[in-house]
Amino acid sequence: MASAPTAPPPPANLKRIVAASLIGTTIEWYDFFLYGSAAALVFNKLFFPDSDPLVGTLLSFLTYAVGFAARPLGALVFGHYGDRLGRKKLLVLSLLLMDGATFAIGLLPTHATVGAAAPVLLTALRLVQGFALGGEWGGAVLLVSEHGDARRRGFWTSWPQTGAPAGQLLATGVLSLLTAVLSDEAFGSWGWRIPFLLSGVLVAVGLWIRLSVDESPVFQEALAQAEARKAAARATSRSTAPEQLPLVSVLRHHWRDILVAMGARMAENISYYVITAFILVYATTSAGVSRQTALNSVLIASAVHFAVIPAWGALSDRIGRRPVYLLGAVGIGLWMFPFFSLIDTGDFGNLVLAVTVGLVLHGAMYAPQAAFFSEMFATRMRYSGASIGAQFASVAAGAPAPLIATALLADYDSSTPIALYVIAAVVLTLIAVGLAKETRHRDLTEIESTTGDRPATAPATDAASATDAADARTA
Repeated sequence: MASAPTAPPPPANLKRIVAASLIGTTIEWYDFFLYGSAAALVFNKLFFPDSDPLVGTLLSFLTYAVGFAARPLGALVFGHYGDRLGRKKLLVLSLLLMDGATFAIGLLPTHATVGAAAPVLLTALRLVQGFALGGEWGGAVLLVSEHGDARRRGFWTSWPQTGAPAGQLLATGVLSLLTAVLSDEAFGSWGWRIPFLLSGVLVAVGLWIRLSVDESPVFQEALAQAEARKAAARATSRSTAPEQLPLVSVLRHHWRDILVAMGARMAENISYYVITAFILVYATTSAGVSRQTALNSVLIASAVHFAVIPAWGALSDRIGRRPVYLLGAVGIGLWMFPFFSLIDTGDFGNLVLAVTVGLVLHGAMYAPQAAFFSEMFATRMRYSGASIGAQFASVAAGAPAPLIATALLADYDSSTPIALYVIAAVVLTLIAVGLAKETRHRDLTEIESTTGDRPATAPATDAASATDAADARTA
Protein backbone atom coordinates (compact mmCIF):
# COMPACT_ATOMS: atom_id res chain seq x y z
CA MET A 1 0.00 0.00 0.00
CA ALA A 2 1.28 3.47 -0.83
CA SER A 3 2.23 5.69 2.05
CA ALA A 4 0.15 8.69 2.95
CA PRO A 5 0.75 11.81 0.88
CA THR A 6 3.41 14.07 2.25
CA ALA A 7 2.04 17.28 3.71
CA PRO A 8 3.18 20.46 1.99
CA PRO A 9 5.86 22.34 3.87
CA PRO A 10 5.08 25.45 5.91
CA PRO A 11 5.53 28.78 4.09
CA ALA A 12 8.82 29.52 5.86
CA ASN A 13 10.28 26.23 4.63
CA LEU A 14 9.06 26.88 1.09
CA LYS A 15 10.63 30.33 1.14
CA ARG A 16 13.93 28.84 2.28
CA ILE A 17 13.82 26.34 -0.57
CA VAL A 18 13.02 29.09 -3.06
CA ALA A 19 15.92 31.13 -1.70
CA ALA A 20 18.28 28.15 -2.00
CA SER A 21 17.27 27.57 -5.62
CA LEU A 22 17.52 31.27 -6.46
CA ILE A 23 20.97 31.73 -4.94
CA GLY A 24 22.29 28.57 -6.57
CA THR A 25 20.94 29.42 -10.02
CA THR A 26 22.23 32.99 -9.69
CA ILE A 27 25.75 31.72 -9.06
CA GLU A 28 25.58 29.22 -11.91
CA TRP A 29 24.21 31.77 -14.37
CA TYR A 30 26.81 34.29 -13.21
CA ASP A 31 29.47 31.78 -14.20
CA PHE A 32 27.83 31.03 -17.54
CA PHE A 33 27.04 34.62 -18.53
CA LEU A 34 30.42 35.88 -17.43
CA TYR A 35 31.95 33.78 -20.18
CA GLY A 36 29.52 35.24 -22.75
CA SER A 37 30.36 38.82 -21.82
CA ALA A 38 34.10 38.11 -21.77
CA ALA A 39 33.78 36.39 -25.16
CA ALA A 40 32.30 39.58 -26.61
CA LEU A 41 34.78 41.92 -24.94
CA VAL A 42 38.26 40.38 -24.56
CA PHE A 43 38.54 36.69 -25.45
CA ASN A 44 38.90 37.45 -29.16
CA LYS A 45 42.13 39.35 -28.39
CA LEU A 46 43.46 37.03 -25.66
CA PHE A 47 42.82 33.64 -27.23
CA PHE A 48 42.49 34.39 -30.98
CA PRO A 49 44.90 37.32 -31.53
CA ASP A 50 45.95 36.39 -35.08
CA SER A 51 42.45 36.82 -36.51
CA ASP A 52 40.65 39.82 -37.96
CA PRO A 53 38.74 41.53 -35.07
CA LEU A 54 35.29 40.42 -36.28
CA VAL A 55 36.58 36.94 -37.16
CA GLY A 56 38.17 36.76 -33.72
CA THR A 57 34.81 37.62 -32.21
CA LEU A 58 33.20 34.86 -34.26
CA LEU A 59 35.78 32.34 -33.00
CA SER A 60 35.25 33.59 -29.46
CA PHE A 61 31.49 33.10 -29.76
CA LEU A 62 32.15 29.65 -31.22
CA THR A 63 33.79 28.56 -27.96
CA TYR A 64 30.83 30.23 -26.24
CA ALA A 65 28.46 28.02 -28.25
CA VAL A 66 30.41 24.89 -27.29
CA GLY A 67 29.05 25.26 -23.75
CA PHE A 68 25.54 24.89 -25.12
CA ALA A 69 26.53 21.73 -26.99
CA ALA A 70 27.39 20.08 -23.66
CA ARG A 71 24.11 21.06 -22.02
CA PRO A 72 22.04 18.19 -23.54
CA LEU A 73 24.56 15.68 -22.20
CA GLY A 74 24.25 17.31 -18.79
CA ALA A 75 20.46 17.12 -19.08
CA LEU A 76 20.62 13.39 -19.87
CA VAL A 77 23.04 12.48 -17.08
CA PHE A 78 21.66 14.74 -14.37
CA GLY A 79 18.07 13.99 -15.39
CA HIS A 80 18.66 10.24 -15.15
CA TYR A 81 20.25 10.34 -11.71
CA GLY A 82 17.98 13.13 -10.50
CA ASP A 83 14.95 10.95 -11.22
CA ARG A 84 16.57 7.98 -9.45
CA LEU A 85 18.49 9.53 -6.56
CA GLY A 86 16.73 12.83 -5.97
CA ARG A 87 17.01 16.49 -6.89
CA LYS A 88 19.22 17.79 -4.07
CA LYS A 89 22.34 15.64 -4.58
CA LEU A 90 22.56 16.50 -8.26
CA LEU A 91 22.15 20.23 -7.62
CA VAL A 92 25.14 20.20 -5.27
CA LEU A 93 27.24 18.39 -7.89
CA SER A 94 26.24 20.81 -10.66
CA LEU A 95 27.30 23.78 -8.54
CA LEU A 96 30.72 22.25 -7.80
CA LEU A 97 31.36 21.48 -11.48
CA MET A 98 30.29 24.89 -12.72
CA ASP A 99 32.26 26.93 -10.21
CA GLY A 100 35.35 24.74 -10.52
CA ALA A 101 35.44 25.31 -14.27
CA THR A 102 34.84 29.05 -13.93
CA PHE A 103 37.59 29.44 -11.36
CA ALA A 104 39.97 27.52 -13.63
CA ILE A 105 39.21 29.88 -16.55
CA GLY A 106 40.46 32.72 -14.36
CA LEU A 107 43.81 30.92 -14.10
CA LEU A 108 44.20 30.05 -17.80
CA PRO A 109 47.29 31.12 -19.72
CA THR A 110 46.48 33.11 -22.86
CA HIS A 111 47.57 32.61 -26.47
CA ALA A 112 50.58 34.85 -25.87
CA THR A 113 51.86 32.40 -23.26
CA VAL A 114 51.06 28.90 -24.53
CA GLY A 115 49.92 29.46 -28.10
CA ALA A 116 47.23 27.19 -29.57
CA ALA A 117 46.84 25.29 -26.28
CA ALA A 118 45.11 28.32 -24.77
CA PRO A 119 41.87 28.17 -26.83
CA VAL A 120 41.85 24.37 -26.46
CA LEU A 121 41.92 24.63 -22.66
CA LEU A 122 39.31 27.41 -22.78
CA THR A 123 37.00 25.22 -24.87
CA ALA A 124 37.41 22.24 -22.52
CA LEU A 125 36.44 24.30 -19.49
CA ARG A 126 33.50 25.76 -21.40
CA LEU A 127 32.31 22.18 -22.04
CA VAL A 128 32.36 21.51 -18.29
CA GLN A 129 30.34 24.69 -17.70
CA GLY A 130 27.72 23.63 -20.24
CA PHE A 131 27.51 20.09 -18.82
CA ALA A 132 26.89 21.46 -15.32
CA LEU A 133 24.30 24.01 -16.42
CA GLY A 134 22.47 21.34 -18.43
CA GLY A 135 21.69 19.56 -15.17
CA GLU A 136 21.22 22.64 -13.01
CA TRP A 137 18.07 24.21 -14.38
CA GLY A 138 15.76 21.18 -14.19
CA GLY A 139 16.71 20.31 -10.62
CA ALA A 140 16.42 23.87 -9.35
CA VAL A 141 12.92 24.49 -10.67
CA LEU A 142 11.67 21.01 -9.71
CA LEU A 143 12.84 21.39 -6.14
CA VAL A 144 10.56 24.42 -5.86
CA SER A 145 7.65 23.15 -7.95
CA GLU A 146 7.47 19.89 -5.98
CA HIS A 147 7.42 21.54 -2.56
CA GLY A 148 3.74 22.41 -2.51
CA ASP A 149 1.54 25.51 -2.85
CA ALA A 150 0.15 24.42 -6.21
CA ARG A 151 -2.13 27.46 -6.50
CA ARG A 152 0.91 29.77 -6.69
CA ARG A 153 3.29 27.39 -8.48
CA GLY A 154 3.88 29.81 -11.33
CA PHE A 155 4.92 32.55 -8.90
CA TRP A 156 7.20 30.42 -6.73
CA THR A 157 8.92 28.62 -9.62
CA SER A 158 9.55 31.94 -11.35
CA TRP A 159 12.01 32.86 -8.59
CA PRO A 160 14.64 30.32 -9.67
CA GLN A 161 14.11 31.81 -13.14
CA THR A 162 15.21 35.19 -11.78
CA GLY A 163 18.60 33.56 -11.22
CA ALA A 164 19.28 34.19 -14.94
CA PRO A 165 18.90 38.00 -14.83
CA ALA A 166 20.45 38.06 -11.35
CA GLY A 167 23.48 36.18 -12.68
CA GLN A 168 23.55 38.46 -15.73
CA LEU A 169 23.28 41.46 -13.41
CA LEU A 170 26.10 40.22 -11.22
CA ALA A 171 28.37 39.29 -14.13
CA THR A 172 27.72 42.49 -16.06
CA GLY A 173 28.00 44.58 -12.90
CA VAL A 174 31.40 43.17 -12.01
CA LEU A 175 32.67 43.63 -15.57
CA SER A 176 31.22 47.14 -15.75
CA LEU A 177 32.92 48.10 -12.49
CA LEU A 178 36.26 46.73 -13.64
CA THR A 179 36.12 48.45 -17.04
CA ALA A 180 35.26 51.71 -15.25
CA VAL A 181 38.20 51.62 -12.81
CA LEU A 182 40.82 49.89 -14.98
CA SER A 183 42.44 51.02 -18.20
CA ASP A 184 41.83 48.93 -21.31
CA GLU A 185 45.40 47.69 -21.05
CA ALA A 186 45.05 46.62 -17.40
CA PHE A 187 41.68 44.97 -17.99
CA GLY A 188 42.99 43.02 -20.99
CA SER A 189 46.16 42.03 -19.15
CA TRP A 190 44.83 40.81 -15.78
CA GLY A 191 41.59 42.55 -14.82
CA TRP A 192 39.39 40.14 -16.77
CA ARG A 193 40.51 37.31 -14.47
CA ILE A 194 39.01 38.84 -11.32
CA PRO A 195 35.33 38.00 -12.05
CA PHE A 196 36.24 34.38 -12.81
CA LEU A 197 38.30 33.97 -9.65
CA LEU A 198 35.46 35.52 -7.64
CA SER A 199 33.50 32.36 -8.41
CA GLY A 200 35.60 30.51 -5.86
CA VAL A 201 34.12 32.69 -3.11
CA LEU A 202 30.57 32.39 -4.41
CA VAL A 203 30.61 28.58 -4.48
CA ALA A 204 31.07 28.42 -0.70
CA VAL A 205 27.88 30.44 -0.24
CA GLY A 206 25.98 28.36 -2.76
CA LEU A 207 26.99 25.04 -1.23
CA TRP A 208 26.08 26.16 2.28
CA ILE A 209 22.60 27.16 1.08
CA ARG A 210 21.95 24.06 -1.02
CA LEU A 211 23.09 21.58 1.61
CA SER A 212 20.60 23.07 4.08
CA VAL A 213 17.41 22.27 2.13
CA ASP A 214 15.31 19.09 2.14
CA GLU A 215 14.72 16.71 -0.74
CA SER A 216 11.50 17.13 -2.76
CA PRO A 217 8.56 15.56 -0.86
CA VAL A 218 6.82 14.69 -4.14
CA PHE A 219 9.88 12.75 -5.29
CA GLN A 220 10.21 11.04 -1.91
CA GLU A 221 6.56 10.01 -2.03
CA ALA A 222 6.88 8.63 -5.57
CA LEU A 223 10.00 6.70 -4.55
CA ALA A 224 8.23 5.32 -1.48
CA GLN A 225 5.29 4.18 -3.61
CA ALA A 226 7.60 2.42 -6.05
CA GLU A 227 9.38 0.63 -3.19
CA ALA A 228 6.04 -0.34 -1.64
CA ARG A 229 4.89 -1.89 -4.91
CA LYS A 230 8.12 -3.86 -5.18
CA ALA A 231 7.79 -5.06 -1.55
CA ALA A 232 4.18 -6.12 -2.10
CA ALA A 233 5.16 -8.04 -5.22
CA ARG A 234 7.94 -9.86 -3.36
CA ALA A 235 5.58 -10.71 -0.47
CA THR A 236 3.09 -12.33 -2.83
CA SER A 237 5.78 -13.95 -4.99
CA ARG A 238 4.59 -11.98 -7.98
CA SER A 239 7.06 -10.85 -10.60
CA THR A 240 7.27 -7.18 -11.46
CA ALA A 241 8.10 -5.62 -14.78
CA PRO A 242 11.70 -4.49 -15.07
CA GLU A 243 12.17 -0.85 -14.20
CA GLN A 244 12.62 1.35 -17.24
CA LEU A 245 15.24 4.05 -17.36
CA PRO A 246 13.74 7.54 -16.88
CA LEU A 247 15.02 8.53 -20.33
CA VAL A 248 13.26 5.57 -21.97
CA SER A 249 10.04 6.27 -20.10
CA VAL A 250 9.94 9.97 -20.89
CA LEU A 251 10.64 9.41 -24.59
CA ARG A 252 7.97 6.72 -24.69
CA HIS A 253 5.18 8.58 -22.89
CA HIS A 254 6.06 12.28 -23.19
CA TRP A 255 7.76 12.76 -26.55
CA ARG A 256 5.10 15.28 -27.63
CA ASP A 257 5.69 17.31 -24.47
CA ILE A 258 9.45 17.31 -25.14
CA LEU A 259 8.82 18.69 -28.64
CA VAL A 260 6.50 21.36 -27.22
CA ALA A 261 9.14 22.37 -24.67
CA MET A 262 11.81 22.56 -27.37
CA GLY A 263 9.63 24.68 -29.63
CA ALA A 264 8.66 26.96 -26.76
CA ARG A 265 12.32 27.61 -26.04
CA MET A 266 13.19 28.87 -29.53
CA ALA A 267 12.00 32.47 -29.31
CA GLU A 268 12.81 32.75 -25.61
CA ASN A 269 16.38 31.47 -25.91
CA ILE A 270 17.37 33.14 -29.18
CA SER A 271 15.95 36.54 -28.26
CA TYR A 272 17.67 36.50 -24.89
CA TYR A 273 21.16 35.95 -26.25
CA VAL A 274 20.67 38.43 -29.07
CA ILE A 275 19.54 41.05 -26.56
CA THR A 276 22.17 40.43 -23.88
CA ALA A 277 25.25 38.97 -25.60
CA PHE A 278 25.17 40.04 -29.25
CA ILE A 279 24.27 43.61 -28.30
CA LEU A 280 27.78 44.04 -26.88
CA VAL A 281 29.11 43.41 -30.40
CA TYR A 282 26.44 45.30 -32.34
CA ALA A 283 26.36 48.41 -30.18
CA THR A 284 30.13 48.79 -30.10
CA THR A 285 30.86 48.01 -33.77
CA SER A 286 27.81 49.27 -35.68
CA ALA A 287 26.34 51.97 -33.44
CA GLY A 288 29.67 53.37 -32.23
CA VAL A 289 28.71 52.97 -28.57
CA SER A 290 31.47 52.52 -25.99
CA ARG A 291 31.93 49.19 -24.24
CA GLN A 292 31.06 50.77 -20.90
CA THR A 293 27.81 52.24 -22.26
CA ALA A 294 26.72 48.90 -23.72
CA LEU A 295 27.47 47.09 -20.45
CA ASN A 296 25.58 49.70 -18.42
CA SER A 297 22.48 49.35 -20.60
CA VAL A 298 22.44 45.58 -20.07
CA LEU A 299 23.03 46.15 -16.36
CA ILE A 300 19.99 48.42 -15.96
CA ALA A 301 17.77 46.22 -18.12
CA SER A 302 18.75 43.09 -16.19
CA ALA A 303 17.62 44.73 -12.94
CA VAL A 304 14.19 45.40 -14.47
CA HIS A 305 14.13 41.87 -15.90
CA PHE A 306 14.73 40.46 -12.42
CA ALA A 307 11.82 42.49 -11.01
CA VAL A 308 9.21 41.60 -13.64
CA ILE A 309 9.74 37.83 -13.81
CA PRO A 310 7.84 37.06 -10.54
CA ALA A 311 5.01 39.33 -11.72
CA TRP A 312 4.71 37.38 -14.98
CA GLY A 313 4.84 34.13 -12.99
CA ALA A 314 2.01 35.29 -10.72
CA LEU A 315 -0.04 36.29 -13.77
CA SER A 316 0.39 32.78 -15.18
CA ASP A 317 -1.25 31.44 -12.01
CA ARG A 318 -4.30 33.57 -12.73
CA ILE A 319 -4.78 33.28 -16.49
CA GLY A 320 -2.62 30.27 -17.41
CA ARG A 321 0.87 29.49 -18.66
CA ARG A 322 0.04 29.59 -22.37
CA PRO A 323 -1.52 33.09 -22.59
CA VAL A 324 1.43 34.70 -20.80
CA TYR A 325 3.95 32.75 -22.88
CA LEU A 326 2.22 33.66 -26.15
CA LEU A 327 2.05 37.32 -25.15
CA GLY A 328 5.80 37.38 -24.63
CA ALA A 329 6.54 35.63 -27.92
CA VAL A 330 4.35 37.96 -29.99
CA GLY A 331 5.74 40.97 -28.16
CA ILE A 332 9.37 40.07 -28.77
CA GLY A 333 8.68 39.51 -32.47
CA LEU A 334 7.08 42.94 -32.80
CA TRP A 335 9.88 44.61 -30.85
CA MET A 336 12.85 43.43 -32.92
CA PHE A 337 12.85 46.20 -35.54
CA PRO A 338 12.33 49.02 -33.00
CA PHE A 339 15.01 47.34 -30.86
CA PHE A 340 17.75 47.78 -33.45
CA SER A 341 16.49 51.20 -34.57
CA LEU A 342 16.86 52.52 -31.03
CA ILE A 343 20.37 51.10 -30.70
CA ASP A 344 21.39 52.65 -34.03
CA THR A 345 20.80 56.15 -32.59
CA GLY A 346 23.77 55.63 -30.26
CA ASP A 347 21.87 57.39 -27.48
CA PHE A 348 22.27 55.82 -24.04
CA GLY A 349 18.62 56.36 -23.07
CA ASN A 350 17.42 54.69 -26.26
CA LEU A 351 19.84 51.84 -25.71
CA VAL A 352 18.47 51.25 -22.20
CA LEU A 353 14.89 51.43 -23.51
CA ALA A 354 15.62 48.92 -26.30
CA VAL A 355 17.18 46.33 -24.01
CA THR A 356 14.74 46.84 -21.12
CA VAL A 357 11.58 46.42 -23.20
CA GLY A 358 13.14 43.40 -24.89
CA LEU A 359 13.91 41.72 -21.56
CA VAL A 360 10.50 42.56 -20.09
CA LEU A 361 8.85 40.79 -23.04
CA HIS A 362 11.33 37.93 -22.74
CA GLY A 363 10.31 37.59 -19.08
CA ALA A 364 6.74 36.81 -20.14
CA MET A 365 8.10 33.65 -21.77
CA TYR A 366 10.76 32.81 -19.23
CA ALA A 367 8.70 33.28 -16.04
CA PRO A 368 5.99 30.63 -16.64
CA GLN A 369 8.44 28.26 -18.31
CA ALA A 370 9.52 26.53 -15.08
CA ALA A 371 5.98 25.66 -14.00
CA PHE A 372 4.86 24.94 -17.58
CA PHE A 373 7.61 22.38 -18.20
CA SER A 374 7.38 20.84 -14.72
CA GLU A 375 3.66 20.23 -15.12
CA MET A 376 4.13 18.31 -18.36
CA PHE A 377 5.88 15.26 -16.88
CA ALA A 378 5.32 12.49 -14.32
CA THR A 379 7.35 12.60 -11.12
CA ARG A 380 9.80 9.75 -11.73
CA MET A 381 10.73 11.16 -15.14
CA ARG A 382 10.15 14.88 -14.54
CA TYR A 383 13.82 15.82 -14.10
CA SER A 384 14.68 14.02 -17.36
CA GLY A 385 11.73 15.40 -19.31
CA ALA A 386 12.03 19.03 -18.25
CA SER A 387 15.83 19.03 -18.67
CA ILE A 388 15.83 17.32 -22.07
CA GLY A 389 13.12 19.59 -23.47
CA ALA A 390 14.87 22.73 -22.23
CA GLN A 391 18.50 21.87 -22.91
CA PHE A 392 18.24 20.12 -26.28
CA ALA A 393 16.51 23.23 -27.59
CA SER A 394 19.38 25.40 -26.38
CA VAL A 395 21.73 23.71 -28.89
CA ALA A 396 19.65 24.98 -31.80
CA ALA A 397 18.55 28.22 -30.14
CA GLY A 398 20.82 30.00 -27.67
CA ALA A 399 24.07 28.29 -28.65
CA PRO A 400 24.39 29.65 -32.19
CA ALA A 401 22.36 32.85 -31.66
CA PRO A 402 25.28 35.28 -31.09
CA LEU A 403 27.31 33.43 -33.72
CA ILE A 404 24.53 33.61 -36.34
CA ALA A 405 23.76 37.23 -35.49
CA THR A 406 27.44 38.19 -35.81
CA ALA A 407 27.76 36.33 -39.12
CA LEU A 408 24.62 38.04 -40.49
CA LEU A 409 26.01 41.40 -39.47
CA ALA A 410 29.33 40.63 -41.18
CA ASP A 411 27.63 39.47 -44.40
CA TYR A 412 24.88 42.09 -44.74
CA ASP A 413 26.11 45.01 -42.60
CA SER A 414 22.48 45.44 -41.52
CA SER A 415 20.29 44.54 -38.53
CA THR A 416 17.33 43.53 -40.72
CA PRO A 417 18.42 39.89 -41.25
CA ILE A 418 19.04 39.58 -37.51
CA ALA A 419 15.55 40.84 -36.69
CA LEU A 420 14.05 38.40 -39.23
CA TYR A 421 16.08 35.59 -37.64
CA VAL A 422 14.49 36.28 -34.24
CA ILE A 423 11.02 36.60 -35.81
CA ALA A 424 11.42 33.18 -37.46
CA ALA A 425 12.12 31.73 -34.00
CA VAL A 426 8.99 33.45 -32.70
CA VAL A 427 6.90 31.69 -35.35
CA LEU A 428 8.21 28.29 -34.19
CA THR A 429 7.38 29.13 -30.58
CA LEU A 430 3.87 30.30 -31.44
CA ILE A 431 3.20 27.01 -33.21
CA ALA A 432 4.56 24.90 -30.34
CA VAL A 433 2.78 26.73 -27.51
CA GLY A 434 -0.35 27.10 -29.61
CA LEU A 435 -0.55 23.31 -30.00
CA ALA A 436 0.10 22.68 -26.30
CA LYS A 437 -2.58 22.23 -23.64
CA GLU A 438 -2.89 24.42 -20.57
CA THR A 439 -1.14 22.83 -17.56
CA ARG A 440 -1.68 25.16 -14.58
CA HIS A 441 -4.31 22.88 -12.98
CA ARG A 442 -2.07 19.83 -13.02
CA ASP A 443 -1.55 18.32 -9.56
CA LEU A 444 2.03 17.08 -9.40
CA THR A 445 1.26 14.61 -6.59
CA GLU A 446 -1.62 13.10 -8.61
CA ILE A 447 0.41 12.66 -11.79
CA GLU A 448 2.12 9.60 -10.29
CA SER A 449 -1.23 7.73 -10.06
CA THR A 450 -1.04 3.98 -9.53
CA THR A 451 -4.70 3.27 -10.23
CA GLY A 452 -4.86 4.02 -13.93
CA ASP A 453 -7.40 6.77 -13.27
CA ARG A 454 -7.01 10.40 -14.21
CA PRO A 455 -6.26 12.81 -11.36
CA ALA A 456 -9.23 13.08 -9.06
CA THR A 457 -8.59 16.60 -7.81
CA ALA A 458 -7.45 18.28 -11.00
CA PRO A 459 -8.72 18.04 -14.56
CA ALA A 460 -6.62 16.27 -17.15
CA THR A 461 -5.27 19.00 -19.34
CA ASP A 462 -2.85 17.49 -21.80
CA ALA A 463 -2.29 14.40 -23.86
CA ALA A 464 0.23 13.03 -21.36
CA SER A 465 -2.48 12.58 -18.69
CA ALA A 466 -3.70 9.38 -20.29
CA THR A 467 -0.30 7.78 -19.81
CA ASP A 468 0.34 8.90 -16.20
CA ALA A 469 -0.64 5.50 -14.83
CA ALA A 470 1.71 3.77 -17.23
CA ASP A 471 4.43 6.25 -16.24
CA ALA A 472 4.05 5.27 -12.62
CA ARG A 473 4.10 1.55 -13.31
CA THR A 474 7.21 1.74 -15.45
CA ALA A 475 9.07 4.28 -13.28
